[in-house]
Amino acid sequence: MKTTLTDTAKKVLHRADTRGGANHGWLKTFHSFSFASWYDPRRMGFGALRVLNDDQVAPSLGFDFHPHSDMEIVSIPLEGALRHRDNMGNETVIKSTDVQLMSAGKGVYHEEYNASTEDDVKFLQIWVFPRENGIDFRYDQKTFDPAERVNQWQTLVSPEDDGAVTIMQDAWFSRTTLENERKLSYQFKGEKTGVYLFVLEGGVEVGGEKLARRDAIALWDLKNFDLKATEDADILLIEVPMAS
Repeated sequence: MKTTLTDTAKKVLHRADTRGGANHGWLKTFHSFSFASWYDPRRMGFGALRVLNDDQVAPSLGFDFHPHSDMEIVSIPLEGALRHRDNMGNETVIKSTDVQLMSAGKGVYHEEYNASTEDDVKFLQIWVFPRENGIDFRYDQKTFDPAERVNQWQTLVSPEDDGAVTIMQDAWFSRTTLENERKLSYQFKGEKTGVYLFVLEGGVEVGGEKLARRDAIALWDLKNFDLKATEDADILLIEVPMAS
């Protein structure tokens, strides 16, 4: 199994230290793509993937009520728990084994707070353009067993009714915890899609590149690829249509 790509494949490498971000005291955030006051015309998204924010929020603090519309919004806690409330009547706590998705559609107001009074919460918030605008609001949340992604892909988000959180787009989120020196293949699920592979922890080799913690690589114009862990690794992969 080789980690190099076919001659026709395209790739873009995003090192962790090239991300934007800010430190607001209560919030430390890193942006893979242009967001808020950080703007880079080369980093406006990847296909239908528009936002990937890597957030750390202090105990008991968070984001007050604010609006969203016409966006698929995925929240993935990495450490700790988030308390969610919206104007559609949903009140939940999202833990590190959970994935939450809101289809904002016609519009929703929500707030997110750290559920702990003692520890920070660390989470990813990811925005994907929907297949169509103006749909009714949807809320979905599921719990996933981390043991089921050891050295294999675990599908977290899918457009199909297959046990994953359902997204209103031809997009798939997959996660694996790959042990050192283990190898894994990924087969694209959609047509005319690309993948954004984000290393949460550890290290991996893919596409002829060595990636470390919070590095990312975007790949498209291919149907499959291989990766190899260079140390124990936790990897999130987002497959999205290239035409948003």
